[in-house]
Amino acid sequence: MVGTDDLVTDSDTFSLRIVDSVSEVPAATWDRLGCVSGMDGIGNPFARHAFLLSLEEAGCVGRRVGWLPQHLVLESPGGETIAAAAAYVKSHSQGEYVFDHGWAEAFQRAGGRYYPKLQISAPFTPATGPRLLVGSGPGAEIRRLALCEGIKTFVDQTGISSAHATFLTADDLNSMEASEFLHRTDQQFHFRNRAFGSYDDFLATLASRKRKGLRKERAQALANGITIEWLTGSDITVEAWDAFFAFYMDTGSRKWGRPYLNRRFFSLLGERMADQILLVMAKREGRYIAGALNFIGPDALYGRYWGCIEEHPFLHFEVCYHQAIDYAIEHRIPLVEAGAQGEHKLARGYEPVTTHSAHYIAHAGLRRAIEDHLDDEREQVARMQDVLGEHTPFRKGEVSPVVPSDRVPERLDAEDPAD
Repeated sequence: MVGTDDLVTDSDTFSLRIVDSVSEVPAATWDRLGCVSGMDGIGNPFARHAFLLSLEEAGCVGRRVGWLPQHLVLESPGGETIAAAAAYVKSHSQGEYVFDHGWAEAFQRAGGRYYPKLQISAPFTPATGPRLLVGSGPGAEIRRLALCEGIKTFVDQTGISSAHATFLTADDLNSMEASEFLHRTDQQFHFRNRAFGSYDDFLATLASRKRKGLRKERAQALANGITIEWLTGSDITVEAWDAFFAFYMDTGSRKWGRPYLNRRFFSLLGERMADQILLVMAKREGRYIAGALNFIGPDALYGRYWGCIEEHPFLHFEVCYHQAIDYAIEHRIPLVEAGAQGEHKLARGYEPVTTHSAHYIAHAGLRRAIEDHLDDEREQVARMQDVLGEHTPFRKGEVSPVVPSDRVPERLDAEDPAD
């Protein structure tokens, strides 16, 4: 790989270098760049220095696991860091949630070498957020375009096959398309908080049969003496982390074969980001039996991991989806992103949205083939969004059928009349 002091590209205006740890950039500098226009001081949790550093220090990313940090740092002529991107050289396509296994297999059958590749993302996290960290104010778009060109130059200089930026904001996508990255779409399900004053206000927007079904489902989930706790900040104890990690390991082992994260990572999160973490924990007979980990952003609640040691009807839906809606309504958070896939979320008030990624393919022949494929795929995703939009539980005319992911509502005003 390119050495940490080597320039990938330089000009009279900017230079770009590669660092093999986010620790080489001061946390305050990195987080300032990640707080783009419209965000408050804490920024997107998955773009934060603390999140990325915790992954590195816990060994969840690194050469051994096929996620080698090669972060891009854009500097002014005076050496000031003015933009950055968390980037990883990958030797596989695991933990990305935007699947390119077919691309890799096709290229390798044709005699090409798909791996290594460059991944610009929050590792193991299918949540939309800033990938090109450029701060706000004058020149942001110029810095964004410079990072795009730097990514392409990195690919070309190192001889790797491609670069992939996933779960993009609209600004990042626009810059990458302007830099001739290929555009890919997919779908998720998000809950939009329309200034609801209570869960009942949300239910009032649903068809009568759907309201009755959700009330019954929630009652059944808690029927066996189960109680729910919300833990954040200093309320998250070592006992709670231990219990949640056991849940995570059980689900991860069954779902992926090998969980991506380790216990040390969760300890570091607790030390560094506790105020941006919500653990929803289910308890029965004095012990935790299930839990879900959520991250609190400036304009969204992000559901990430779930697990349990006891099976109870509908408990998964209660802990992961209904409780997230309750928390968002109570804390006036406009959006809940509930992770990847899952059409079962539709019946629980989560609406179909389009997510976006961008891809730079160095090999001309592979690029043409992928470009043709993506043209068809985007049409298929759009058609599916239309179909799913007709099957939401809302009363007719209550909401728009399809919600673009790049139109995140502003944080609800504290004096909103819905109170």
